[in-house]
Amino acid sequence: MTRFAVLAVCLAFAASFEARAETLLERGDYLVNSIVACGNCHTPQTPSGPQRGMELAGQFVIETPAFKAYAPNITPDLDTGIGGWSDIQIADAIRNGRHPDGSLLGPPMPFEYYRKMSDRDVAAVVAYLRSVPAVRNEVPRSAYNIALPEAYGPEVVSVREPSRSDPVAYGGYLAGPLGHCLSCHTPLVNGMLDFENQLGAGGQILDGPWGVAVTANITPHEDGIGAYSDADIARAITQGVAADGTRLTPPMGFHYYRNMSADDLSALVAFLRTLEPKPSP
Repeated sequence: MTRFAVLAVCLAFAASFEARAETLLERGDYLVNSIVACGNCHTPQTPSGPQRGMELAGQFVIETPAFKAYAPNITPDLDTGIGGWSDIQIADAIRNGRHPDGSLLGPPMPFEYYRKMSDRDVAAVVAYLRSVPAVRNEVPRSAYNIALPEAYGPEVVSVREPSRSDPVAYGGYLAGPLGHCLSCHTPLVNGMLDFENQLGAGGQILDGPWGVAVTANITPHEDGIGAYSDADIARAITQGVAADGTRLTPPMGFHYYRNMSADDLSALVAFLRTLEPKPSP
């Protein structure tokens, strides 16, 4: 059986499975518009939030010394979006970082996390992307000053649904494969995320329509959230307000994270408490 055949079986199984009386489309709507926050990159951003009428139409720009990346149009537009892609091809792009022609997508798409997204959640995201209005918006190709790898790891075709019985473990799934929180909140060293030594310590510099932002330390260190209560952490995530009342800035996706369920938010906070305390770089 080919990898596409296996992936097709996985997506079909995921599409037939409904958890907690939640349809696949409802799950996709929840994920895309809360913890996964696809629009935080794939919707053009203004100083006041996502640009209305351009949801998921792309063109948000992230520029670093290593690349100038344009988030592509992921609406179902046939000419400028993903309307001509199959469900399997969309899932393959999310998990394996691959275009339908076999070429690789580049960073900052967090493939290291999306590779671990469950079959059902990938299928749910695909179902939701199929449902949004098509927007015609031609987006420039990203330019890279670094060589992309031949692949982002071994082929991923199936990932089981995570258990929600352990809030900390499920919070790790929310922070990793879904929310990719640590992709922004971990420092870069020589252009690479220093997961090994500074996981969650913050310090990335991000330039955008909001101005220049430096990502926060989200470990339980005194430089980070060590003095925050659970309510303080939840408010920072969903409202963009620090424990001392300071307003936090984009690109933190407050417009999306405020839609998280109380259970998911609680699990995410529980997971952040377990990170090793690290000083800010």
